[in-house]
Amino acid sequence: MADGHIILQDVRKSFGEKHVLNGINLSVPKGHSLVVIGGSGTGKSVMLKCILGILRADAGSIKVGGEEVVGLKGPARDEYLRRFGMLFQGGALFDSMPVWENVAFGLIQGRNMARAKAKDIAIEKLSQVGLTAEVGKLYPAELSGGMQKRVGLARAIAADPEIIFFDEPTTGLDPIMADIINKLIVDCVKRLGATTISITHDMASARKIADDIAMIHKGEIIWQGPAKTIDYSDNPYVDQFIHGRGTGPIQMEVLKA
Repeated sequence: MADGHIILQDVRKSFGEKHVLNGINLSVPKGHSLVVIGGSGTGKSVMLKCILGILRADAGSIKVGGEEVVGLKGPARDEYLRRFGMLFQGGALFDSMPVWENVAFGLIQGRNMARAKAKDIAIEKLSQVGLTAEVGKLYPAELSGGMQKRVGLARAIAADPEIIFFDEPTTGLDPIMADIINKLIVDCVKRLGATTISITHDMASARKIADDIAMIHKGEIIWQGPAKTIDYSDNPYVDQFIHGRGTGPIQMEVLKA
């Protein structure tokens, strides 16, 4: 675990009586792509928010590049967040801004970059996701869902981050567009050499973009291994989830509730 770029040790988070993270242990090597799978409400998003510091873990350690990041405040937290890019589930684009300005938003607002320079970078990043400079002049409402997702990806890589989080990157896309987005993610991450953590329910996407896959259940990592080995996990929870079976240990627990 000591070699990880991102290391979580016994991370816990509760909301009142509800224990969401129950001792998460996870290590992501530098330059690797980890996909976290698991049912709704199992703690995937809360874990990402704890790494980002949006939520503060109640207990445990989160180290990024060897630095303890739980409890970072002020300028230290601002500097820490500049190391990240994020592709949000719904795209989270600003409707009132043209596409190029959406891509450049973090450069202009977060890094005080001159607008002309930021625009040049935005146009370059759009080209890396297969969009022309003309698309940069449009507004998000004028784009298809797939194009909006590409813009979100361009924004995520705009500042050449060392770490990128992908939150359900293929949600709402047809299978062909989802495959295109998956390939763009792989290409962009490889170009940057970034470390990535992705959350998804889409097993086709997970297999395409992951070096490693981890499954979270009831706030704990119950399996982690190379993506190519997930079909042979010998874990009944993993097996049920990846094949989408209605019967199995997860279903039985739902019925008990």
